[in-house]
Amino acid sequence: MEKPQKMPKVAKVKNKAPAEIQITAEQLLREAKERDLEILPPPPKQKISDPHELADYQHRKRKAFEDTIRKNRMVISNWIKYAKWEETQKQIARARSIYERALDVDHRSITLWLKYLEMEMSNRQVNHARNLFDKAVTILPRINQFWYKYTYMEEMLENIAGARQVFERWMEWEPDEQAWQTYINFELRYKELDRARQIYERFVMIHPEVKNWIKYARFEANNGFIKGARSVYERAVTFYGDEMIDEKLYLAFARFEESQREHDRARVIYKYAIDHIPKERAEEIYKAYTIHEKKYGDREDIELVTVSKHKNKYDQLVEKDPYNYDTWFDYLKLMESEENHDQTREIYERAIAYVPPKKEKEYWRRYIYLWINYALFEELETQDLDRCRNVYKVCLQLIPHKIFTFAKIWLMYAKFEIRQKNLDVARKFLGTSLGMCPKNKLFRGYIELEMGLREFDRCRKLYEKWLMYEPENCTTWMKYAELETQLVDLDRARAIYELGLKQPRLDMPELLWKSYIDFEISQGEPQNARQLFERLLERSIHVKIWIAYAKFELCNEYEDVDPVSVARRVFERANTALKMNGDRESRAILLDAWKDFEMDKGDEDSKKKIMDKMPKRIKKTVKVMGEDGMEGWQEIYDFEFPEDEAKQTTIRLLSTAKNWKKAIEKVGLVAGWGKTENGDYPNYLLSVAVLTIPKSQCDDSYYAIGGLPQGQICAGYPDGRYDACNGDGGSPLVINDRLVDYPGV
Repeated sequence: MEKPQKMPKVAKVKNKAPAEIQITAEQLLREAKERDLEILPPPPKQKISDPHELADYQHRKRKAFEDTIRKNRMVISNWIKYAKWEETQKQIARARSIYERALDVDHRSITLWLKYLEMEMSNRQVNHARNLFDKAVTILPRINQFWYKYTYMEEMLENIAGARQVFERWMEWEPDEQAWQTYINFELRYKELDRARQIYERFVMIHPEVKNWIKYARFEANNGFIKGARSVYERAVTFYGDEMIDEKLYLAFARFEESQREHDRARVIYKYAIDHIPKERAEEIYKAYTIHEKKYGDREDIELVTVSKHKNKYDQLVEKDPYNYDTWFDYLKLMESEENHDQTREIYERAIAYVPPKKEKEYWRRYIYLWINYALFEELETQDLDRCRNVYKVCLQLIPHKIFTFAKIWLMYAKFEIRQKNLDVARKFLGTSLGMCPKNKLFRGYIELEMGLREFDRCRKLYEKWLMYEPENCTTWMKYAELETQLVDLDRARAIYELGLKQPRLDMPELLWKSYIDFEISQGEPQNARQLFERLLERSIHVKIWIAYAKFELCNEYEDVDPVSVARRVFERANTALKMNGDRESRAILLDAWKDFEMDKGDEDSKKKIMDKMPKRIKKTVKVMGEDGMEGWQEIYDFEFPEDEAKQTTIRLLSTAKNWKKAIEKVGLVAGWGKTENGDYPNYLLSVAVLTIPKSQCDDSYYAIGGLPQGQICAGYPDGRYDACNGDGGSPLVINDRLVDYPGV
C-alpha cells in the first residue's frame, strides 16, 4: 500500500497586517490548485530479486558515489554517505576502505572518526575498534570524545585493566577537570579508594583550584577518612598561603570542623580567615561566623563576632570615602570599646593622615576633633603623656594659623601642661598663640586660666592687650570693669567704662551703657546713674532708654520729692521727644509703658489723662514704588494719637477760615430793579452775589471779538446759576464793600 503524499510545510505568517495589494478568494483557490499540480509523485520503489540485478544496482550506485567524490573530494559528508551505503549492503570491508580513503583526505575531521568508530563498534569489530581508537587518540589526543568513547567501550567489555590503562594514557595529556572526575568516578565504581585518592593527589596539583581541593577533602570525609580530610584542608591552606587566600576554602574548612563538632577548631579557622582575608571579600565568612557563634558560642564570642563584622563594615566605608570623619569617629569609638590600645592607635594614625584638601575652616572643624580625641585617648586611656604632648604639638604645627586657627587646641594643650605642673610651658604656648593668631576665645581662655590661679596683674595685662587688639569689643570692656569691681577698685572700673564709651566705634554700645549704669546703681550712686542716663539720651532717644530711665527714677527714694512724679516727668519728656522725632511706633510703646505705670502708681486724674493719650491702631493704604519701578498700593498699620488729632482740628478750622476769606475777596454784589424770572418788576431792591472770573478765562469766552475789552471785568457763574436780570443794565457792582470803578452791568 502506497503512503499518502505529504503536503509541503508552509511558513507561518508573522506580519498579520493587511497587504497593500489585496487578492480575492478566487485567486487564492486558483493558486492552491496550481501548486497541487506542481507536486510530483514519489518515484516508484525498485524491488530486486535477482543476484545479477543486485550486482548491476550496486555497480550503478558505486559509480554514482565515486563520480560525486571525484568531483569534490573535500566534502566529507559524501564519503560518509558512501561508507554508510556500503554498510547497509553488508560490505564492511568496502566501508572500512572508504573510511580509510576519507581519512587520507582529512584526518582531522572528528565526525569522520566518530562515524568510522561507530561502524566498527556496531558491527562488533572490537579489535578493529581498539586499533582505530589508538590511532585516533594518537593523532588527536586533545579530543575528549575519543577518550570518553574508548574508556566506555573497554568498561562495557569488562576490560577494567584496559580501561584504566586508557585513562592513564589520557591523564598524561592533563585534560580538563571533567576528565579527571570521570577517572575518579570510574575507580569509585569499583571501590578502588586508594587509586581514587592517588588520582585526586595528581588532580589538585594539575588543576590547583580551590573547588578541586574542597572536592578532594569532601571525598575523604564522605568515605570516613576524617583525618585525611582535615589534612587535605590544611595542605590547601598551606598551598595557597596568605597571598592567594580564598574565602570559600576557609568557609568549607570551618563547616567541616563544625560538622565534626570541633567548634573550637572552627572558631580558630573563622578568626584566622577574618584576620587574613581582605574585608571586602569576607562577607560570607562574617555571616557564617556569626551563625556559628549564635549556635555554639557564649555571649563574649557573639559580641566579638559582631565587633569584627562592624570593623569590616567601617573599613569598607573609610576606604570608599576617607574624608568622611564621622565614619572615623564611629570606627574609633568601636575600637576604644575593645580596649586594644595598639589597634586603636593605628586607626587614629590612619584617620589623621587624611588632612582636608582645602585650607578652609569649615572643612577642618570635624577633622580637628580627631586630634583632640587622639590626645585625650593617649592621656586618659593609655596614660602615655609624652605621646599625648607630641600629638598636641604635631596638631598645632599642622594647622595653618595664618589663615585660621582653633583656640580649643591651644587651650587644651595649655591645660594639659598645667595638669602636668608645667605652668611656664603653658603660658609660653598661650603667649605664642596670642602672637600668631589673636582670637577672643584665646584671650578669654587665657584670662580664665590666670583668674583660676589668682594672677590678677596678669589678667589686667591680658585685658589691656585684648583691648589693644579689639577696642570695639564691648564685652571685653565690661569684663575688664567687672574684674576691677571684684577687686574693689571702683575708680579704676569707672575709668575703664569712661574709656570704653569714648571709643569711636563699638559693636554693642547699648550693653556697655547699661553695664555702666547698673554698676553705678549697684554702688549706690543714683546721681551718677542719672547723669549717665542724661548723657545717653543726648546720643539716642530710644524708647527703651526712656522706659529704663523712668523705672530707675521710680525705684529711687527722695527726701522731699515723690519718685512717682519724677518718673511721670520722665515719661512726659519722652512723649514730647518722640512726638517731635515722629517715631509713632516707639511713641505707642512708650504710652503703653506709661499706662502700666499709671495703673500701678497713678491716681484717677492721671489715669484719665493717660487713657486720653492712648493711640488708636488704624489701617492705611499708601502708594509704594516696586523694585521694577511700577507704582502700587500697600496696606499698612499706623497709630492715631488723640492729642495730635485735637491740634489738627484747630489747624483745619483756621485753614477753612482763611480759605473762606480768600473766597469772599473774589465775590461781587450786583443790585437792581430789573425783571425777575416771572417777568414782573420787583417792589423792592434785589441783589445777587456773583464770582469774579479771571481775565484769561474771560478772553477765552470772547475770543470772537478779540477778547475782553480794556477796562471791563467778568463776573458770574459758568453754569449760569445766578445772574443780573433784564433791566439791570448800568446797576452797580460792589466787591469788598467797594464800588467797582467801571459800573454798569
